[in-house]
Amino acid sequence: MMAESAAGSKRIIHGGDLDAARAAFPGAPEPWVDLSTGINPWPYPLPPIPAEAWTRLPGRAAETALREAAAACYGAPSPDCVAAAGGSQALIQILPRLRPPGTVVVLGPTYAEHAAGWAKAGHRVTEVMTLESCAADVVVVVNPNNPDGRIVPPEALLALAERQAARGGWLVVDEAFAEVAPECSVASEAGRAGLVILRSFGKFFGLAGVRLGFLLGGPVLVREALAAVGPWAVSGPALAVATAALSDSAWIAATRRRLAEAAARFDTRLVDAGLHVAGGTSLFRLIDAPQAAGLYNALGRAGVLTRRFDYRQDWLRLGLPVDEAAEDRVKTACGMFRNR
Repeated sequence: MMAESAAGSKRIIHGGDLDAARAAFPGAPEPWVDLSTGINPWPYPLPPIPAEAWTRLPGRAAETALREAAAACYGAPSPDCVAAAGGSQALIQILPRLRPPGTVVVLGPTYAEHAAGWAKAGHRVTEVMTLESCAADVVVVVNPNNPDGRIVPPEALLALAERQAARGGWLVVDEAFAEVAPECSVASEAGRAGLVILRSFGKFFGLAGVRLGFLLGGPVLVREALAAVGPWAVSGPALAVATAALSDSAWIAATRRRLAEAAARFDTRLVDAGLHVAGGTSLFRLIDAPQAAGLYNALGRAGVLTRRFDYRQDWLRLGLPVDEAAEDRVKTACGMFRNR
């Protein structure tokens, strides 16, 4: 009932597939409330896009402006520490090809494409539940974590990066949701030996269709990543939109507050519906419910799409509803399920 992507021999479930949801729940009311992704429901207002952004190949000046805006927004030391690509997913698939096959440890449970990408490139991948005593050529940490919002303190990450550098390895920190928790970011340390950081543009700015992600790291790795993604990796319209959004510090600050307030309000609604909020970020909430499978179906019949997990049958992840009507639909469906 979700979109899937091939990852080696395993199919990985993702959110956002409303066509599949409509097929699974044909009697559900329209329009659907899609809470299956952790994307900001109040997107950045699109700025005017120059006509030449549509008609000409992206130029070096526009690409440089984007890297400068990203470095300033994320706190990276220099634009030379920033590589842009068509989504952080593209970088997740490229990174494993920039090292010879070796050992990889992924702190889980987390976004499954990390383990899949490294395994597909011939690396030996192990998922661990703690970073204590982990020894591998590459360690991957999603911070804040998806789906439970777990945060590894920056000082612990930097100490681990130092140990990785000493062995010629990497610490890859996926900060896809760090815009809502900037205190956990290590982006200011981009360029430090052994540290590789990924950032996602579309989630916080609510513009997933732009398909834009960043790698922050040392200049040598950045050049290798840019060579791997090839020329014109980011479209002209995406360059224009993202440069404006990343430079809009007032909108960023106001949106952090708005998301935090909305998440707190949604938690109240979920608790009132008899649910336990087990974690998350201010872009998504994680529900721990013994009957999560039944609740998923009840919400689906009500036209609410959520995210379930094959490795935890008692978990559901919900993004933020866009308005009170959407919140009410979630609460009503949850209440009816509880009282059935």
